[in-house]
Amino acid sequence: MADVLIVEDDATIRTALVRALSARDHSTMTAPTAMDGLQSLVAHRPDVVLLDLGLPDLDGASLLAMIRAVSDVPVIVLSARDDGAGIVALLDGGADDYLVKPFAADQLDARIRAVLRRADPGRPPGPVTVGALVIDARARSVQLDGVTLDLSPKEFDLLHYLAERAGEVIGKRELLAKVWNQPYGGADKTVDVHLHWLRRKLGESADAPRYLHRVRGVGVKLAPPT
Repeated sequence: MADVLIVEDDATIRTALVRALSARDHSTMTAPTAMDGLQSLVAHRPDVVLLDLGLPDLDGASLLAMIRAVSDVPVIVLSARDDGAGIVALLDGGADDYLVKPFAADQLDARIRAVLRRADPGRPPGPVTVGALVIDARARSVQLDGVTLDLSPKEFDLLHYLAERAGEVIGKRELLAKVWNQPYGGADKTVDVHLHWLRRKLGESADAPRYLHRVRGVGVKLAPPT
């Protein structure tokens, strides 16, 4: 049913969770440390993360913040800590659910199904990364080399559309239709002007591109610097 990443340092608990979830048709991967968990998240893109708080290299709350910086994957915290204020802080910090150990396997399975149902596919996705560019649709912010760029709303929409299709050549008519909502044509100059402004803010030019590459007679593509 779901690809589940289990970030848990206790080998006995990891084994029990793998056995219980596999019996309920979930596929699992495990990580014993926070950094192993973060690497698995980026490499495998699981559907759900089960996160223990007492990790040996980094507190689970800190790992949660790192996860939220790169992904909107549902996260269920599994912990023996039964502190009301702490639970609220974790939920406010980006956790989707919280289960206090010990718990029944059927209860965990129900929580997994619940967070997957709530993961509305229509909501803005997590940050898109292209090279040193990080485009966050939720916050409508863009960072380049860790520095936040000051973009107009339409500049952001244009950059985000290209970033979601990084490496693809996108024609100006498609950009006018999808970004400017002009499906029956419009002024190509509008696209050219906004691309010019974007290039300036990205610290490049049409003659010396880094991210925005023009393909003459076809369109433009966003790609990381080589």
